[in-house]
Amino acid sequence: MDYLRSFGSAAVSTLVQKSGLNLPFSLGAKVYSCETFWTLYDATKREDGSLVSVFEYDLTHPLNKSTIPLARNSLRKLRTIRHPDVLRYIDVVESDSAICIMTERVRPLPLALSQSSSNVPREREDWLIWGLHRISVALAFLNDSASSTHGNVRPNAIFITPSGEWKLGGFEVLSNPKDDLSVIYTMGGLMPDAMACAPPEVKKEGWSALKDVPVSAADGYALGLLLHAVFNPTHPPPPTAQPPHPPPQVSSRGAIPLSVFPSFKKLLNPNAKSRMSPKNLLDIGMAESGGEGHGFFVHNRLVKVCAGLDGFTLSSESDKASLLRTLKESASSFPPEFVSYRILPCLASALEFGGASAATIVPLVLQFGKNVAPDDYGSVVVAPLVKLFASADRGTRIALLDSLPEFVEKLDKKTVVDKIWPNLQTGFTDTVAIIREATVRAIVLLSPKLSDRILNNDLLRHLARLQSDPEASIRTNTCILIGRLGPSLGYNTKRKVLVPAFSMALRDSFVHARVAGVMAFMATAECFEIEDVASKVVPAILGATLDKEKLVRDQAFKAVELFVKRLEAHASTMPETASTEDGGDDLATRLPGAYTQAGLVNSATGAAAALTGWAVSSLGKKLAPADMQTTISSTIEGSTLTPTINGSASPLPVTPVSPSANPVRSKGLQLGGNKAPISTLADEVANEAGQGSSRLWNDDLIDINADEGDWSAFESAPPAVESKLASTTDGLGFGISLRPSSPIPDEWGAMASSSRPTSRSSTSRPSQISRTLSPQPRRSIVSSPLAPAFSPASSTRSTPISSPRPLPNTADNTPPTSMAGMSKEEKAAEMARRKEERRLRIEKLKEQKKNAAAAGKV
Repeated sequence: MDYLRSFGSAAVSTLVQKSGLNLPFSLGAKVYSCETFWTLYDATKREDGSLVSVFEYDLTHPLNKSTIPLARNSLRKLRTIRHPDVLRYIDVVESDSAICIMTERVRPLPLALSQSSSNVPREREDWLIWGLHRISVALAFLNDSASSTHGNVRPNAIFITPSGEWKLGGFEVLSNPKDDLSVIYTMGGLMPDAMACAPPEVKKEGWSALKDVPVSAADGYALGLLLHAVFNPTHPPPPTAQPPHPPPQVSSRGAIPLSVFPSFKKLLNPNAKSRMSPKNLLDIGMAESGGEGHGFFVHNRLVKVCAGLDGFTLSSESDKASLLRTLKESASSFPPEFVSYRILPCLASALEFGGASAATIVPLVLQFGKNVAPDDYGSVVVAPLVKLFASADRGTRIALLDSLPEFVEKLDKKTVVDKIWPNLQTGFTDTVAIIREATVRAIVLLSPKLSDRILNNDLLRHLARLQSDPEASIRTNTCILIGRLGPSLGYNTKRKVLVPAFSMALRDSFVHARVAGVMAFMATAECFEIEDVASKVVPAILGATLDKEKLVRDQAFKAVELFVKRLEAHASTMPETASTEDGGDDLATRLPGAYTQAGLVNSATGAAAALTGWAVSSLGKKLAPADMQTTISSTIEGSTLTPTINGSASPLPVTPVSPSANPVRSKGLQLGGNKAPISTLADEVANEAGQGSSRLWNDDLIDINADEGDWSAFESAPPAVESKLASTTDGLGFGISLRPSSPIPDEWGAMASSSRPTSRSSTSRPSQISRTLSPQPRRSIVSSPLAPAFSPASSTRSTPISSPRPLPNTADNTPPTSMAGMSKEEKAAEMARRKEERRLRIEKLKEQKKNAAAAGKV
């Protein structure tokens, strides 16, 4: 037995070695053997990897020498006979030592019967009757169309395909009486256990007796024995198989259906001429009327389903609907292999032609697919459905898109990118709105399986076009889709696409599209940088808070609250202010009047007052005690006064200053007191005149486009040089040359007069009064319109002071022109005019300096 088990593979190896042939298949496991005559193997076709079977006839075995003609007859008949119910021939490898016939993948009937013995009795009976129907069709074809006798109808000559269909094989003695090479009449007895299926006339007179009877006589009798064997596999052959061939009794029918039993008796008739032929059995079984014993084939579920599937494309719509209804109602009762390999391929093939039934077939395919083995699901269910995406039929496409949730998890990324996306994207531009909308909805499911290139380029181009779609529902769903895709987009794509896309939805005329835009902002909140939230996202949503629809407004306020909380959370992690360039303390330390958490206000009026007070106090309080040194000029008498800053009664401390070595040339009141050349000073003043005081205020308080009241004092004040922000030891000072004159009301006098200055006795020389910066080298002098000005006064009294008289200039008599409401060209012209006025002042300063120098020499 070990020898027999290994014989097949050894014969094939010998065949390859001796002949040098390149086999078209890869041999697999041994499946079945018919004694020493032939052996069945599973195999794989090398060309395409498809599953096949190989029948190997070993011509070198001593017991097979007499049966070599039968093996060659089987090969010849399989090559020439083609029928749906006959074993399908594929290829052959033939030599002097063996014949290897490659066919479709099958397994023998005895093995299939043993494996399906646990089936439900009703389902098993349907499957057996359906199989006998297929064998009857094959035998009727051989007997009538081919005028031949099979002569070997037995269980091991019947083979089952993966779909559960029965195929007729065993053509070793198949013969045509008119053929000179007919072997059944002379060699029929050489088949293993040949007498087991021989009719009474052969047992009595030999195989040559078949020449005098109809060609179907032997096959009809063998078909009756096959019917008994499949319904009663554990029973012995019926008594009628042995002389004197008594007729079968109902009591001995076993599991044979009552509707079939009358025909069974006729098939086993000992009289060859009155015996029922396979064609007669087929006609009776397919008769819809005729009483008891008729119609056992036509009423079989599997027979009806197969007949309907075979002619589905040519059937009327009513017949198609009837078949589909039958399939849906009986889906769970079909054998799994019949569903996987018979029903599903036929339904997928029917879908290729499109039509109105597509909407019913696709869900049915998925319903049947639930019973398919996981290993076969991809090839049996997914592959046909993926192929259908290339169909131009709209009914098929919409059915696929609607059913996508049921099989999307079985799709891999390569299949989606290479096979589904190229066809799916045509739906974005379809002229039918339903297709466009279904395509948008499908992307939500397929997006995790799309490549980055498709997500960030191809898909977004389609969605950008759909945001202007005439259908409001498509625009809404497009916005929702972009919101769903947001987290999976690339970093740069998020920054470029999300805000414009959602902002466009907020301007949509359809209320639900606007709601979708707001909700999309909220859904993608984590996709935005915090700077973009403040500068782009929140401003975009704020407009929706005044939407005409309450639904939009309510959602917009929720969105604003969400983003504001995010901004607050981020702001809480930030320092109160940024550090200075030279690493000094923060601004809150250097500006005692700056805002703190305790100083926040809750009203617009309070905010305006606090803003003004902060502006004034930040300049005044920044002066350190060392910066308040004062010298008395020889031409002006008075005392140094300490004004109250921003309503505070605390006096600013004044440190006495030692008199200069040369009181006539004291530099406390001179613009050149910092030892910088006049030309350098003039250049700096000219440069600072163009820049204004923006660096001093860091663009927080001065707006060049809204300068009512701001620029008037700046224009009337003496020219000054701007200095950089100093550290805590470098306060802002004022170096102003004072000339005896009557006080001139200052535009900021209202704030200065509200203070309560404290008088201090002057310790300086009465002939000279000046204020200088504390001794910090190379510091520029700053004059601001917001700073409180001081005027000379008696040493015995305290008097609020006003700004010094400006230098004589014709331009000073002209009230400053407001730039509010001007165009860009007018503003440019006004700034040019002001620069020219400053240039004239600088020239006068130079002239004054020369005169002062000449007077000093005299």
